[in-house]
Amino acid sequence: MSILKSSLNTRPHLDLAFIALVWFVWLVITAGADRWALFVDDWFMPVTMAFGSFVAGSTSQGGGAIAFPVMTLGFDIDPRGARDFSMMIQSIGMTSATMAILWRRIPIEKTALLVAGLAGAVGIVFGLEVVQFWFESTPTKVFFVSLWLAFGVALWTINRVKGSIKRESLADRNLGTLICLVLAGFVGGTVSGLLGSGLDIFVFAALVLGFRVCETVATPTSVILMASNSVVGFLWRLSGGGGEAIAPEIWNYWWVCIPVVAIGAPLGARFISNRGHLFVVRLLLVVIVAQFLGAVLIISFDGPLIALAMATFGLGVALFLLCWRWGRHYA
Repeated sequence: MSILKSSLNTRPHLDLAFIALVWFVWLVITAGADRWALFVDDWFMPVTMAFGSFVAGSTSQGGGAIAFPVMTLGFDIDPRGARDFSMMIQSIGMTSATMAILWRRIPIEKTALLVAGLAGAVGIVFGLEVVQFWFESTPTKVFFVSLWLAFGVALWTINRVKGSIKRESLADRNLGTLICLVLAGFVGGTVSGLLGSGLDIFVFAALVLGFRVCETVATPTSVILMASNSVVGFLWRLSGGGGEAIAPEIWNYWWVCIPVVAIGAPLGARFISNRGHLFVVRLLLVVIVAQFLGAVLIISFDGPLIALAMATFGLGVALFLLCWRWGRHYA
């Protein structure tokens, strides 16, 4: 009995092994190749990702949801480069958060992980090979912040409804449920191929709005999904898919951020595990509104961009609210 108790007490610390491994490999390579000078020019990225990785581990938004607008709006980095960086850094940070979630046995929705994860893998390849070439640089930025704002408005509206039932898992696992998860996974994965994140927010929306799954379960589920989706996207880009090769400066940004996100994301996962669903919602809304306000201040909106923002926002709100109304039979 004492051995079992000791095992259970030490189990939560096993996730530190992954962080230690990442740091060890990073330090050996950085010291061996004398890459410390990268921090002189690229210091702003570790600072950004210190917050971004914490948000990635504690909400349904991946670290790319912070990195993408900061890089594209704040530092005028090409959206495709920001997309690549988002996938690359989430492959480290959100995988680290995944270790914390699994080893600490934080509740997750396993059916959604499997079904939406597989559909998302197909979706991100489709996004990288097809959809990304439909958008120019500035419209991509506007699409990003408008879509996320739509989700924020829908989530805020729905959480004002009193007496909404929250579940810890899917109530049904019938054909309709599986089709919904496949669609959410594919569309979300496609958006990830364009923006670097998307699978997490779409599946989170399906679980919370459609299936009434509690945010405290949907959040770690979406973190694991985005980790796996980022790995798929990163590997696809390494294999030569998705257009031009990853730019050298993106590799440098990634390298200086690795030690930061390896710690920040699991800290976020631990932080949110003991918080209520309203806290999660409020944290999400703060991040989403900040992203949109930043875009309004930085981007010079002309007629077509205003039309794109309004269309994306309007259709997004309608889509998310329809998802909620469809899920009423779960309430």
